[in-house]
Amino acid sequence: MPATFDIKSANLSLVALQLKSDRLKDVVAELAGEFGPKGSAPDFFDQDAVVVDFGLQPHVHSRTELQALSRALTSCRLRPVAYRQAMPQQAAVAHELGWVLADEEPQKPRAAAPAPQTVEVVREVEVVREVVQEVVREVPGPATLVLDKPLRSGQRVYARGADLLVLAMVNPGAEVAADGHIHVYAPLRGKAMAGASGNAAARIFALSMEPELVAIAGVYRTSEHALAPDVQGKPAQVRLSQDGQDKLIFEPLKA
Repeated sequence: MPATFDIKSANLSLVALQLKSDRLKDVVAELAGEFGPKGSAPDFFDQDAVVVDFGLQPHVHSRTELQALSRALTSCRLRPVAYRQAMPQQAAVAHELGWVLADEEPQKPRAAAPAPQTVEVVREVEVVREVVQEVVREVPGPATLVLDKPLRSGQRVYARGADLLVLAMVNPGAEVAADGHIHVYAPLRGKAMAGASGNAAARIFALSMEPELVAIAGVYRTSEHALAPDVQGKPAQVRLSQDGQDKLIFEPLKA
């Protein structure tokens, strides 16, 4: 065994870019308009690793198109590192660009929990029974990161693998993100991104909903779209719709 290092498996969080159009020129243009240096949300990403998912568009893209997509992602402060569900020609170009294959392995079916078994041994008139019982252990719930100080402009906090609970104001220009839920028991005036690793069930709660940007599992909305009067500046929550349309729902919190 090496004395200076260990090699272990790791579960890493990646942003996934799912291509819904086979026209990569349009994809590049929309990326620049939203997240590029002159886009509406140029600071949305911070050198986040991204996997390009070709599954929704099984189209053979040229080398030039994929190179342009790679440059566009880099300009949006994203780092393309992997691909999945690609055609063979796409995979060849992706490898040349330094991307690795990130196709998800099929999940193996979990074995059913063994039922209590009775073993019976007969020796003349003596009967011996042995009962094997399954031991159930409680699994602790997800962790929670608690912040009790205001976040100033330029500050960024990420609760990886946890919920985030903020007890003070999130000022404009500040950013909070979590893989789970986000609770802000104060005015939320900066950016808040829940379900950052893809948890579509995550929610955002605030005692005063005034965000520059909110996002859940990659679906976002900026302050350019005014909130309803019963939500703006009031206790409210944000969640994803359950109809599969990837739409953010803003709802007032009622006592």
